[in-house]
Amino acid sequence: MSVATEAVNGEVRLAYEVRGTGPPLLLVHGLGYARWGWEPVADALAERFTTILFDNRGVGESDVPPGPYTARMMAEDAIAILDDAGLDRIHVLGTSLGGMVAQELVLGWPERVDRLVLACTTPGGPAAHPMPRQTVLLLGRVMLMSRNKGLRLLVENALAPGAGRPELVERILAHRLSSPFDPAGWQAQAAAGVAFDALERLDAISAPTLVLQGTADVVVDPRNAELLARRIAGARLEFFPEGGHLFFWEDPQRFVQVVGEFLSEAS
Repeated sequence: MSVATEAVNGEVRLAYEVRGTGPPLLLVHGLGYARWGWEPVADALAERFTTILFDNRGVGESDVPPGPYTARMMAEDAIAILDDAGLDRIHVLGTSLGGMVAQELVLGWPERVDRLVLACTTPGGPAAHPMPRQTVLLLGRVMLMSRNKGLRLLVENALAPGAGRPELVERILAHRLSSPFDPAGWQAQAAAGVAFDALERLDAISAPTLVLQGTADVVVDPRNAELLARRIAGARLEFFPEGGHLFFWEDPQRFVQVVGEFLSEAS
């Protein structure tokens, strides 16, 4: 059972919901994805954790204030949600842009984070590995396409190449077409990803950290996972062979198992 409500950061309303029981776990999704993006893993995680799912500013049922946004700004939104929910110390799981937000959260509020999971994300900055050329070119092309066609191509690109999973494409596409979508919000979120740079600050992260990465990701260069794991003291790195950017949609059972085992370890 989930409880849906909203928090406020300044004048920005942020939609969130709480599911399950157990140690609290905050889920932070990526560019253009509302909280529905956790669909294949949310219920299973809620069997072991009190999961907090929310829509980042700029997407879903949350407000779309003028951009550009920053990852730090979006981390402040997450803190406002935790405060509203009465949660002091939590686990954090962030994917893609949400992984950048998660890095800012643990760096800015280390006392609030127990364990950290970073999925298919990057430390950002000029020393990180840039977005693969395939996706850079695609982003330029979709700006000239109809919304439906462009979104379909973006969804297909986020899954493993040649995965042959049309049911996943259709399911994700249906969500993206039905969820409130504002191009200005997407652009403002994208600006947060472009400007993000935490590489030289990663050594300040003391929370036990797990880095997860699909090896066939063409949205975030998989080498960034290795970079994160090297720079965060004691971080553990686990690859999902042939997994795309949305590898937790492709292999949700293993994802839940790996995340659950890590978060349940004694500190």
